[in-house]
This record gives sequence, C-alpha cells and structure tokens, in this order.
Amino acid sequence: MADHQRIHPVEVYQGAPPPRPSAPLGSILRLDKGEPQGQGPRHIPIRRNVTFPVVPPPPPPRKKKRSCLCKCICWTLGLLILLLIIIGATIGILYLVFQPKLPKYSVDNLRISDLTLNFDLSLYARFNVKITAYNPNKNIGIYYEKGSHLSVWYKNINLCQGSIPRFYQGYQNKTVLNVALSGQNQYGRTLLKALQEEQQTGRIPLDLKINEPVSIKLKTLKLRKVKIIGTCKLIVDSLSTDSIISIKASTCNFGLKL
Repeated sequence: MADHQRIHPVEVYQGAPPPRPSAPLGSILRLDKGEPQGQGPRHIPIRRNVTFPVVPPPPPPRKKKRSCLCKCICWTLGLLILLLIIIGATIGILYLVFQPKLPKYSVDNLRISDLTLNFDLSLYARFNVKITAYNPNKNIGIYYEKGSHLSVWYKNINLCQGSIPRFYQGYQNKTVLNVALSGQNQYGRTLLKALQEEQQTGRIPLDLKINEPVSIKLKTLKLRKVKIIGTCKLIVDSLSTDSIISIKASTCNFGLKL
C-alpha cells in the first residue's frame, strides 16, 4: 500500500505566475458574442451562388454639346439682330437723304368713244382717259413696268379696262398719259338702263382704279419692284359718246404695296 503511494513534488514559482494557455480564436469570438463556454461552435449558414443585378452607370452629362448648341443659337440671334439694326439704320439714312414721296395722279378728261348694246344684250364700252402723272422727288426716278392694270367701275360693275405703257419718269417730271380702255359686260340691258337714269341727274359716279408695278431708281441704283395702288373717284355729267365729258369732281388716293 505504501509502495503504491507516490508523492508528487509541487513546483513553487516565485515571481510572476506562469502564463495561462491561450484559448483558440474561435472561442474568443464566441465569448465576445456572449456564447457560453463549453458549447461547441455555432454554424452560420452561408448562401452560395447568389447573383445581384448589375445596374449600368448613368451616361455622363453632355455639357459640352449643349453648351456649344447654346453658343451657336446665341451667335445666330445676335447676328440676326445686328443685321436688322444695320438694315433699319440704312433705310433711315436713305429716307433722310432722299426723302421719298409718292407720285401724284390726276384725271384730266374722259372721253367715251363707244357705249352700245350688242345683239346678245351685252354692253360694250370703250373709254379714253387722259391721266397726268407727277413725280415730286428730286433724287428718285420711277420706272413704270409692264403688268399695269387700269379699270373703270360703276357701282362695283367693271365697265372697261386697259394698261399704262412702260416708260421712265425722271426727277420732278410731269407726264401726260392717254390710255385706251375697253370692255364688255353681260348684263348690258340692266346696266345701260341704270346709266341712263344716272345721266338724267347729271351726276354719274365712276371709279378709276390703278394697279401699277414700278421700280425705284436712287441716283444710279435701281431697287426692287413695288406696286402703286389707288382709286380716283369721279363724278361726270354725262356718258355721251364722241364728246368730252365734264368731270365735276375728282378725288385720288394712292398707296405703295411692297
């Protein structure tokens, strides 16, 4: 019995205590998470083969193209405004230098060479009109171009029509024009009866309408075509053929059409 009992010597350390065996890292992590000692490690399930949609990055902003477009628009608008200012200033200077005025027209006399009722009851009329055209401008000439149209009307009924020949009218020039007009109206009997009734009163209203394309000449510069449009309202005493008709009243108003 005594032989089986052994006495194990006890080592006594002086100074610092011996180091304790370090615990594994997994146990330290489990202790930090509050897991009790003595339990095995808790397995965390891991999800594998998980794919996430890839969202492409947004395209970069096109600042350079927009800025270039804005610059082009600003430059274009600026050039247009500058061009309008230059044109306006040029027109203003030309107006002050030349001081343009519209030509003046007057109807000197009216002669009816034919006014007869045909077999088909249409009324045939032929007038001769003497017109004076005056250019009051000192530095502006007028080219009377082809394509003019003159007509004589009675209460919105066209009696006859004609045209002014082409010619050039110089500065402060007065030109006398003899224009032949002719026409035919299908409502001859009714129209002739109305004219005869007006002739008894001694005051027959007639309108001479003028539509004349002209070109303006500034010294040596010939400008684009414009139109002189107007009406001369006449009051005549009769419509007798082959005789000079007395014009009791005449009022002419004309304007310029670009």
